[in-house]
Amino acid sequence: MSRLYSVQLDPAGPGTEDKESFKFVSEVMRDGRDDRTEPRCCLSVSKISYSVSERVGPWWDLPSYRKRWTRQILNDVSFHVDSGQIMGILGNSGSGKTTLLDAISGRIGNSGTLSGEVFVNGRKLAREEYQDCFSYVLQSDNLLSYLTVEETLTYTAQLALRKHSAKAIHKKVFSRIAVMSRGELVFCGQPEEMVDFFSQCGYECPEYCNPFDIYVDFTSVDTRSSEREAATFSRMHEITCSYQGSAIYRHMLGKMTQSLQRHDKAAIPFKSKESPGGGAKLGVLLRRTMRNLSRDRMGVLMRLSQNLIYGLFVAFFVMHLDMDVTKGAVQDRIGIIYQSIGASPYTGMLNAVALFPALRAIGDQESQDGLYSKWQMFLAYIFHILPFSVISVFIFTSFLYWTVGMHPETWRFLSFTAVVMVPHIIGELLTVVLLGVVQDPNMVNTGVALLNIAGILVGSGFLRSMAQMPTVFQWLSYLTFQKYSCELLIVTEFHDLHFTCNHSRPFQGDCIVTQGNQIIDEGYPGALSRYILDFVLLYTFLPALLLLGMVSFKIRDRLVLH
Repeated sequence: MSRLYSVQLDPAGPGTEDKESFKFVSEVMRDGRDDRTEPRCCLSVSKISYSVSERVGPWWDLPSYRKRWTRQILNDVSFHVDSGQIMGILGNSGSGKTTLLDAISGRIGNSGTLSGEVFVNGRKLAREEYQDCFSYVLQSDNLLSYLTVEETLTYTAQLALRKHSAKAIHKKVFSRIAVMSRGELVFCGQPEEMVDFFSQCGYECPEYCNPFDIYVDFTSVDTRSSEREAATFSRMHEITCSYQGSAIYRHMLGKMTQSLQRHDKAAIPFKSKESPGGGAKLGVLLRRTMRNLSRDRMGVLMRLSQNLIYGLFVAFFVMHLDMDVTKGAVQDRIGIIYQSIGASPYTGMLNAVALFPALRAIGDQESQDGLYSKWQMFLAYIFHILPFSVISVFIFTSFLYWTVGMHPETWRFLSFTAVVMVPHIIGELLTVVLLGVVQDPNMVNTGVALLNIAGILVGSGFLRSMAQMPTVFQWLSYLTFQKYSCELLIVTEFHDLHFTCNHSRPFQGDCIVTQGNQIIDEGYPGALSRYILDFVLLYTFLPALLLLGMVSFKIRDRLVLH
């Protein structure tokens, strides 16, 4: 009686919950019958070949330009994969791996000649249906550095599959191996079959060596010299012929024939029907971003402490605020407000320039494959930075506010924190928005810095009072977040603050200002009555930039070549 075996995850033992191994479990036999069911989906690729015709010489060399030579990139590649299997395709550069994936995923274009057939569930696919049925994660060195291979594939699957639970995706098994060389499929089978097959061909795997590396090397063609090329090509061709005459190859052809001859063929599961909703994709992207960046311990530490480090420098120079105007009571407070508003966007900008370009490159690739839209990746990054920004700014203000001795009331401290938080978030948010349409991070870095400087000059009222500014700059100040944040901090610190004055000093005019309200009335007339409105307008910049960012990344969809 025959038995069907399935693969399931099995804990390696007590105390090893994080490690997994595989074991084979026989199916239950009922009423003397084999309870075998056909795979829910299968892919059959039959005799895929691809060749390109290229001109021998450049256009200015007419005799050679008229001549063409044909290069065979894929040569009669056939394989069969059942549902639940993952096939790894191995081979050196130029072996045809990427071209094979391009061919069956509809990305090959019209520059060459493609032949062969692709079947899903035994149903033949038309050439124009390839891209609607297959997802293809492009080859790239831009990966999330702190995710494992399993996590990378799991998140990609969660972005592409709607009807599969996380547990079902996790049980998929990294189960068939294909080796390619010179556009030919040298071997395709289970990993344990590979070792036996190459051993029977006379190519034993040395002890303590990775069989995948060894067999890829055995099947590669060395082009460094004509003699080596001839010898290694002959060896590769010999192994290929052995594979095509093996029981492994015949079994694969039998599985393919069986799927083609079934009468009850399942429908083709086009990927558009399996795609999760926008909210689900955003959740996956947020979890992936959080997991990747949170594992960078030094990066997390710097994000949380960078504002505090800057606060240490400010506190070192100020030491302690005095109430005597002749000892800089007014000047020192204005200086702290200026530094808090002027510097906090820079720390946010530095975070974005350091972290976001790598995520942007991955987003460009995955959005081309239809996994999600670029604006969803943008939102996932922004939502990820919010808790870091809140904690970082709170640490900074808690240290600076009470250390230098600003107005000792709790509501003023909370207002100070709420105001300083917005420029920090805006700095990072504005940088990410510009990175949507500007490729070079250095240009974005410079642009955000200049915008911040211009905003301080026009909106803060520190360099020149608002009343003395030209009318055009007065109107422009309403477009800067610095105007509202500076007004808020001036009112928060100086309202109902009373100063002292040392009359023994010889300088005239030192004691003109004795009340904090004088600073508000002279430099920011009406600011006290606009306190709540300034808060509302300041926080309006955040959703406005979010919408602008979504537009920016929709524009990027058109800028990035597909």
